[in-house]
Amino acid sequence: MTKYAKILPVLGLFLLILAISPWIGAEKVDWNAIRAFVAGEKTPDGLIFFQIRLPRVLLGLVAGGALAMAGAALQVMFRNPLAEPWTLGIAGGASLGAFCARVCPCLWMALGPFNTSQALALLGAGAAVGLVLALARRPGGTGVQTLLLAGVTIGVVCGGIIMVAGGFIAPDKLAGFHRWLLGGLDAADWRSVGALALLAVPGMIILGAAARDCNPLSLGEEMAAGQGVEVPLLRRRIAIGAGLASAGVAAVAGPVGFIGLLAPHAVRRLIGPDMCLVMPGSFLMGGALLAACDALGRWAAAPLEVPVGALTAVLGGPLFLALLARQR
Repeated sequence: MTKYAKILPVLGLFLLILAISPWIGAEKVDWNAIRAFVAGEKTPDGLIFFQIRLPRVLLGLVAGGALAMAGAALQVMFRNPLAEPWTLGIAGGASLGAFCARVCPCLWMALGPFNTSQALALLGAGAAVGLVLALARRPGGTGVQTLLLAGVTIGVVCGGIIMVAGGFIAPDKLAGFHRWLLGGLDAADWRSVGALALLAVPGMIILGAAARDCNPLSLGEEMAAGQGVEVPLLRRRIAIGAGLASAGVAAVAGPVGFIGLLAPHAVRRLIGPDMCLVMPGSFLMGGALLAACDALGRWAAAPLEVPVGALTAVLGGPLFLALLARQR
């Protein structure tokens, strides 16, 4: 049994969610109508399946995978099982940037799948990462609890600014912004999948390339430096990769929390701590978790929908508290 064979169960779960999720929703779709659409006939069921549900499932798989890989890398960088884009304020900063582009017409500009929402989300994520890293490099060091408190505070402040700005939004647009703030994939289409890929895929490539060096870093910076790892460069790579991944998700799906916490811990329990396995495993597990939560939200309250960000918070919140209690 080779090392990478350990990932096969997680890969099976990922493929299962990919196969099942497009069939779940308020409207039942007929297999024969799907086949007719593939053959060239514009059937309503085919349009629902290929233009609404399939891009939504793919968006969930990629977004969840990006957040999970970012969480796995950040946990190693800070040597803290509670670190992830949400708890470190990265998702909050990215969400504030994306919100500014959405609420201010003067800031909105689009060029193909790229728009200013992604650019400002990346700027916000970069500011949050820079602040957390600055605290981590303070003379004398900064405790894990301080970093977490700073990250959560950044997220809360960003959320508060968004709420205040929301008071100035026209009532006819407020419902859409409120839905986005809860974190959701309901507005997914092929264009949003492409917009996510522009930032998230480069971020995941950077994180995946750093996986091998993350193994000695998990044992401490001195151990990593002793094995030839350029620790400052590795920290920058992780910060850039996590920022790109978080910004890409926030720009299209809003703030989605705790996937970066849930997936890496589940993968480490299944296949061990080797980051060469944890990184791809986290992508598969995170994507499967987010897509499954989205499908559950569509099914549980049909014909209404429960925002996927609310479901991930319900699942991730208790785990965060349990890990925090154990850490203390």
